[in-house]
Amino acid sequence: MTQTGDAQFQALWPTFFMSLTLPGAEAANAVLSALFLARDENVDGLTERYLEQDVFADQHPAIGWLKQCTEQAVFDYAARSGMDYRPDIDVQGWVNINRQGDYHNLHNHPHAWLSGTYYVAVPAQTGRTHRSDLNPNAISFFDPRAQANMNAVKGDGQFDPEYRRLPKAGELFLWPSFLHHLVHPNLSDEPRVSVSFNVVLRRKRLG
Repeated sequence: MTQTGDAQFQALWPTFFMSLTLPGAEAANAVLSALFLARDENVDGLTERYLEQDVFADQHPAIGWLKQCTEQAVFDYAARSGMDYRPDIDVQGWVNINRQGDYHNLHNHPHAWLSGTYYVAVPAQTGRTHRSDLNPNAISFFDPRAQANMNAVKGDGQFDPEYRRLPKAGELFLWPSFLHHLVHPNLSDEPRVSVSFNVVLRRKRLG
């Protein structure tokens, strides 16, 4: 057998998914949950009016903490992606209050670089269902490569067409905005409270 040298492998166009638990989340979440639920009571259709929200512009200390943690997560994501500089970013966020039966259909986030969600409250499920294929409060992401599901191999991160995750309160998820995802229904009487956001790269003028 002819020796041709060491084989080299390179991961082309990887899709990075980032998750982390924010320090100080338990104390902050108690404040954020009360703040956002009160806001939901005073604003009709708060979750549906996400385009009108700019939650990170709020000067409340707990929101300032979340903004700082979110921006640092974005910079860590950029470094892991191979960027050797800090991108100039604008983080645009909105509050989600998902009550019993609420869910989010399959979608992605156009005109942004990264998207993410921070989970303030994720209620335990009651189990009042006769179906075993439900995944209450989970979020599912789907392989963005066209026809890649033809090679589906369950459990293989390169070829499993769906990645499903049940978030915990205090966790922040971050992913490329082009990635299609959906949120499974909340089956609890308690609301699921989260802050979703887009990360937009600011353009620099030449000259």
